[in-house]
Amino acid sequence: MSRPQQKLLPDPLDADLPDEAEAALFDGDGTEDDFEEAASGVDLGLDDEAAPASVRSGAAIIRHHWRHLPLGPGVYRMLGADGEVLYVGKAKSLKKRVASYTRAAGHTNRIARMIAATASMVFVTTETETEALLLEANYIKQMRPRFNVLMRDDKSFPYILITGDHRAPQLVKHRGARNRKGDYFGPFASVTAVNRTLNALQRAFLLRSCTDSYFENRTRPCLLYQIKRCSGPCTQEVNDDEYRDLVGEARGFLSGKSGLVRNRLAEEMVQAAELLEFERAGRLRDRIAALSAIVGSQGINPKSVEEADVFAVGQEAGQFVVEVFFFRTFQNWGNRAFFPRADKSFGPAEVLDSFLVQFYLDKPPPRLILLSHEIEDREVLETLLSERAGYRVEIAAPQRGEKRELVDRAAQNGREALARKLSDTASQEKLLGALAAAFAIPKTLRRVEVYDNSHIQGTNAIGAMVVAGPSGFMKQQYRTFNIKDQSLTPGDDFGMMREVLGRRFSRLIKESRPRSDPAVDGEAPPPPEPDDAPLWPDLILIDGGKGQLEAVRAILAELGVPVLFGPDGSPDGVAVVGIAKGPDRNAGRETFFAAGRDPFKLGERDPALYFVQRLRDEAHRFAIGTHRARRKKDLTRSPLDEIGGIGPARKRALLHAFGTAKAIGRASLDDLARVPGVNAATAKRIYDFFHERAG
Repeated sequence: MSRPQQKLLPDPLDADLPDEAEAALFDGDGTEDDFEEAASGVDLGLDDEAAPASVRSGAAIIRHHWRHLPLGPGVYRMLGADGEVLYVGKAKSLKKRVASYTRAAGHTNRIARMIAATASMVFVTTETETEALLLEANYIKQMRPRFNVLMRDDKSFPYILITGDHRAPQLVKHRGARNRKGDYFGPFASVTAVNRTLNALQRAFLLRSCTDSYFENRTRPCLLYQIKRCSGPCTQEVNDDEYRDLVGEARGFLSGKSGLVRNRLAEEMVQAAELLEFERAGRLRDRIAALSAIVGSQGINPKSVEEADVFAVGQEAGQFVVEVFFFRTFQNWGNRAFFPRADKSFGPAEVLDSFLVQFYLDKPPPRLILLSHEIEDREVLETLLSERAGYRVEIAAPQRGEKRELVDRAAQNGREALARKLSDTASQEKLLGALAAAFAIPKTLRRVEVYDNSHIQGTNAIGAMVVAGPSGFMKQQYRTFNIKDQSLTPGDDFGMMREVLGRRFSRLIKESRPRSDPAVDGEAPPPPEPDDAPLWPDLILIDGGKGQLEAVRAILAELGVPVLFGPDGSPDGVAVVGIAKGPDRNAGRETFFAAGRDPFKLGERDPALYFVQRLRDEAHRFAIGTHRARRKKDLTRSPLDEIGGIGPARKRALLHAFGTAKAIGRASLDDLARVPGVNAATAKRIYDFFHERAG
């Protein structure tokens, strides 16, 4: 694709011109003169005194840029006075699309608010509408404009990978960029589904799951070989040709040839039994049973759809849900519900249209995509996905038959998922209300941050922050902090808490900026959606007593952050509460500390107490998990990692030659220089490193 050309003109949204304006714009030969004639002869509403002044002002700004726009395709961005990106849109004709925003009246409240907030626009011209569609999706994902439909959860899906860069291919779970050579099968809707399938595949095909370095250093088979979940290619328990046959069977099974693979194994089992090779027949029987377990656990499998993604969109109480089902090799590989952020004025087809482009930005599409609604950009999206995939991708909204049944099943699951979410949100809001009442906080809680530290005698110290709001725990906003202050005494919880809160709020102050919609027609801006927690917390919970509380208050005062409680408290400040564990660390006997108040407890059956315990336990779980992962990484770190110029290849060669890092440290300079890939300078560096440490 050609490189988009950016024009630094200040950018709007999706709306169609009224019929008479559109006719006036396109009744000529489609040249720019036609637009200028239309602009002078058609009342586009700029002088409509009934429209609010802010909307008229925004429309005038847009009209100024509209006059100089080209007729071709491109992407436009609407910017607010503070530079915030309000909306990103694409157009087959920038001139035609942007003309729809030059009117001051006749818009929905959402579009009117957007026009009123527009202070400038930026345009990028592209060669084709397909390029514009892709660029629009990238901009939306990067900039997250508040007037667009936003796909909230962009976490990558897990795949099963049979590697292709080793003589003994590995069977592993894979997530992220597909840059390793091999065959990828998926996506799966959840890690649980992948792990279950992997376990069965290991029993069925006996492929290795160990890393290449572990494989290369084996001198005898590992435990997986003993429990019949690996064929032992590392020590030639199975020769290379036999292992390649197992890999081929696994590829065939995952590619949809499960029936052929099982039939062949059944024939081999019968032959082995006839030859009285009962041990081999038993192994084949176990492999067939494992394959049957995979197929039987896939749920409802389609008969006529080999490979498809099924999307169904639903709406209730101003919120949207997009349910996605994955079908591969005639098997159901799971489903997932997404809850995109979108204004309630959007229609289901509009939400689905925008969602699909963002969804496939970093995922390979199947050959068939089934939808619950027809979308406007179907042909453009088909072209884009086909070009990127290298094969034809079909998008359809079926009306009958098995394909329609799949869409209906996805829609039903989506409605149920949205109902559960709305119910959970209502319960969560009640708990937040109870928490505010228990701590005497005179405002609605929309963001609660909980902090905890984890270390072992000061080593591998980390701080952790978890976030909760009306929609529950918001894991995408969790943060960890590696404690960097070397002057801290090991185990100084107060000092660690000061560092964590200092770094958190220093960054928050830099990133924060006011963001509010101007009122339109005297109507106040709509309240934020439940999932849209503010940047600033309403309540901070600290896992600790009075000492930790004072450390936090001191750092907040130093940064100029107003707090709610205490003699210097502000009604708009952040509430800070410390939680001290009860005697013998018993749950239910916690003591709470807040500035300006005596220590207090909550009733043993108070719902707010249970909620606080959940919040604290989640912070503790997150902190402990991160600390353990960091400690494990340190335990497995080799001294060779600290030597400059020693990469994976040289490290592998040294370990092949000497076995362990300790043996490398005892080796002579001549022995080190004889290792393949290690020159004299590198050998000297390794020798000096170990002998300087010893000295």
